[in-house]
Order: sequence, then C-alpha cells, then structure tokens
Amino acid sequence: MTRLTEMEAFAAVVEEGGFSDAARKMGVAKSTVSKHISALEARLGTRLLSRSTRRVSPTEIGLAYYHRASRILNDAGEADALVATLHATPTGRLNVSAASDFGIHQISPRLGRFIAEHPNVSVNLSLNNQHIDLISEGFDVAILMGKLCDSSLRARKLCDTRMRLIASNGYLNQFGCPAGIDALADHQLLHYSNRPDDRIWKLTDPDGTSRQVRIPFGLSINDGQSLVNAAIDGLGIAYLPEFLCDKALQAGQVIDVIPQLPPVYQSIHAVYPPGRFIQPKVRAFIDFLVAEFARAN
Repeated sequence: MTRLTEMEAFAAVVEEGGFSDAARKMGVAKSTVSKHISALEARLGTRLLSRSTRRVSPTEIGLAYYHRASRILNDAGEADALVATLHATPTGRLNVSAASDFGIHQISPRLGRFIAEHPNVSVNLSLNNQHIDLISEGFDVAILMGKLCDSSLRARKLCDTRMRLIASNGYLNQFGCPAGIDALADHQLLHYSNRPDDRIWKLTDPDGTSRQVRIPFGLSINDGQSLVNAAIDGLGIAYLPEFLCDKALQAGQVIDVIPQLPPVYQSIHAVYPPGRFIQPKVRAFIDFLVAEFARAN
C-alpha cells in the first residue's frame, strides 16, 4: 500500500461519507478501504476519522489532512493527464489568428504541409491586424508581430524578421540618397499603417543610439505588398519587414537605403491561452511552425 493509495482511500471516505460508498467509488472491497485507512492512521499516529453508526466524518486534524491530500491527488491526476495529452493524436478545428501580411506571406503557404502531417486537424485561419481577445473570440493560437503586451497569455517565439529601409533606384536618382537618419526628413516617407507604432519608425544610428522618425502625412497603405509596389514605383522610402520586400530586393527593384545603419529586428510569437496543459492540436501547430522557421533560417 502506497501513501498515494492511502490518501486516495481517505479522500474517498471523506467525500462519500462512509467506507461502503468509498469502496464503490474506488472499485475495491470495503475491507480494502478499511485497511488503507488503518495503515494511514497508524503511520501518522493519529485518528483522522470519527465513526458513527450513520456516517463517517473527518476529525479536525483529518480535515486539514484532507485539504492537503486533495491538492496532492489533483496534481497527480493532472500529471497523468499531461502524459495522455502529450501522446494524444491532434484532432479537431484549430482557430488561428495572424497579422494579415505575415499570415499571407509566411503562414498560409505552410498550411498544406501542416494539414498533410495532421489530417485530423482542420484549420480556420483569420487574418486580422486589430487587437483580439484570444479567449473571448474563440482563437486557439494567434501569430503576433512585435512586442507582446498581454502577459497573461503563454507565448513561444517563432522567429525574428529584419526591418528594411528601401526605395527604388529611380526615386533615389531623382531625390538623392539620404546620408543618415536626419536626412530622412527631406524625403517622401511611405507609411505602413499595419504597424502598431503610429507613424513612428524606430531606427538605430551607427553608434548604437536608438532613434525615432515621425512619418508625415502622405501616402499611407495597410497592405504590405501594395506598399512594396509603391516603393518600386518610386513613390518614396518604405520601412518594412524583410519577408515583405525580400523578393523585390533580390530582383533589384528596390535597394537598401542608408545601408550603414545597424539592423533592427522584430520578433514573431505564437501566443495561446494560459493553462497547465496545451491542447494536442495547438502543440502540434506551434511545434510545426517552430520547425518550419528554424529550417528557413
């Protein structure tokens, strides 16, 4: 007889109010429950139960012991459930929210491989640049860019994306290439309105000093590809995540502006509701994304 079994028998007697009902709950003989309780009381050297002809109730010491034993039994049950959860097959509908441009360029192209690996999971991807309440809106996972604000959520980092300051050769030939951050004030700056910082570019000087550049009112677009197109067309200088403009850079349609500036990175996280255990479908999806972005880097 182990301590845990003795605790389980004692808790059952307290909760059921008698040995017979406790035995039925545990699926054992009444005499077995009695032996567990006798062994427990002998080991602790005190009486834990008061017995009457109608009901069995805990003593004052027994009640205190019951509350602590219940927490231990609950933790043991959750530990068993954790193992079962980790081995469970991911199934069901997975509701995912992602920032629009990142979802289009980085999440949706990978969904086919995830579904092929997990055919029992159906995915509902919602592209949204607004703040969402993960729990009240029914999302299992959200893919967020930038600094995390809600500390109550659990998060796992997927990757970093470098921010690039870009413009076309045509624009720079016409208006000149800025020599430094201060010179940006004399240029047409294109506003990427999906970014959470309202008309602010956060840059770093070559000496490591953090700088902020306020974007004047001009062309403002909430779609990343459209803003890349505007930069290609020579409408101004854009400050965008690399995953949006890497193809245009590789094709020579745009080039880096002020290339001597130290790189600035933005973090991408998968966030999910708090709790001790993570659903198999959620764990599978996040593990998949972590592996995908690790290979891409």
